[in-house]
Amino acid sequence: MSAGKIFLIVLGVIVLFALLVGFWCFGTYNGLVSLQQATDAQWAQVQNVYQRRADLVPNLVSTVKGVADFEKSTLTAVTDARASVGRVQLPASGAPTDPAQLAAFQQAQGQLGSALSRLLVVSENYPSLRATDSFRDLQAQLEGTENRIAVERGRFNEAVQAYNTTVRRFPGLIIAGMFGFRDRPYFTATAGAETPPKVNFDFGGKNS
Repeated sequence: MSAGKIFLIVLGVIVLFALLVGFWCFGTYNGLVSLQQATDAQWAQVQNVYQRRADLVPNLVSTVKGVADFEKSTLTAVTDARASVGRVQLPASGAPTDPAQLAAFQQAQGQLGSALSRLLVVSENYPSLRATDSFRDLQAQLEGTENRIAVERGRFNEAVQAYNTTVRRFPGLIIAGMFGFRDRPYFTATAGAETPPKVNFDFGGKNS
């Protein structure tokens, strides 16, 4: 075999190898982008349900304020907790990449959830409040929203797990390192952070 043919064979093997590597890089990069977009989309869902809860607070507080002698400290705690949620700094777009940011967001949302839970517990002492259609409707909406929050947080963690696994796993970690794909933080199961407030619909009890 002549030197020219050997050269062409070697060159062909090199070109074929380069093409295979290129296709692999292209596919891996696109896969990482898709997984990253999936986490961002699921984060948007998380924010939507949390915003839904925040939107219920003014109506809930307004309804409760109409009851004489209702605990002012409980209402203040709910209002302050809602304000604290709005002060948490988050990325303008996409899911948080800083664990401290997500932790601060989770803590603020947990405080709001606890304050709402306390309000509902205190409302048990006011049968006239619990008997109103507006309050019962708000309770039902809040219960549904809290359950939805738990679902969407779980889905977000699943999306992050799929993304992080690809970022960390060889050989995907090579492309991830080259193009700046980094691990993303999860929601953690802190005490009370994802427990829906107790909503009692037993209006036939002794206090009714």
